[in-house]
Amino acid sequence: MPAGAEASATAESIRLDLAAAWGEMGTAWGVTPAIARVQAYLMARQEPLTEREVREALGLSHRAASLALAEAETWGIVERVSEPRRVGRRGPAGTAYLAVGDHWRWFGRVIAERKIREGDPIVAVLEAKAAEAAAASLAHPDDAELAALRDWLASFVVFVRLFDRAVGLVPRLEPRELERSLELLGRVPDETILRLFDLLGMLDDDDVLGLVEALSRLSPAAARRATKLMSGVVRTVAR
Repeated sequence: MPAGAEASATAESIRLDLAAAWGEMGTAWGVTPAIARVQAYLMARQEPLTEREVREALGLSHRAASLALAEAETWGIVERVSEPRRVGRRGPAGTAYLAVGDHWRWFGRVIAERKIREGDPIVAVLEAKAAEAAAASLAHPDDAELAALRDWLASFVVFVRLFDRAVGLVPRLEPRELERSLELLGRVPDETILRLFDLLGMLDDDDVLGLVEALSRLSPAAARRATKLMSGVVRTVAR
């Protein structure tokens, strides 16, 4: 086998192995293995491919490939584009598919889609059951079992709402904002983050919320000045 052909075969083998592993992982974030395999293969190819090229590479049937590509498009992780090799030819332009190359962009879309498909419905169910338990407990005030269920559901709904809200904020961030935030977080040692959480636990809620609200209203120039001033004050106080 010529050196170029051997390298190409090696690259394709790596892509297919990646697609298989990504497909197995796909169920963990709520998509079918076929959708995840299609996304991973298109990401690794980094070029538009037709449905036929995708299904032949991954060994899918025409129906399975078409469904996977359509669903991946719905999730916002694959885009439909004009088939570039049809440019200049007669007849209608062909259709090809291209993986969304901005990882932070498609990650936000997956989070948003999962919230719609999974988070919102379960929150609605929990709220309905919490209301049902509260009404039943009111009708039977001496029933300890109903009272315990009412109290547990009330606290659990609060927890799920908080988690759902946190998840819902991710897709509302611009991809570059999300990328920078997580990169900055990655540069902070774990011990520093844990100490910060310990410190927050010792402060009054109103003081923390007031500081966050005040910071959010600063202009970029004022925020830079405030950051430098606060860093100096904190270092002085910590001595």
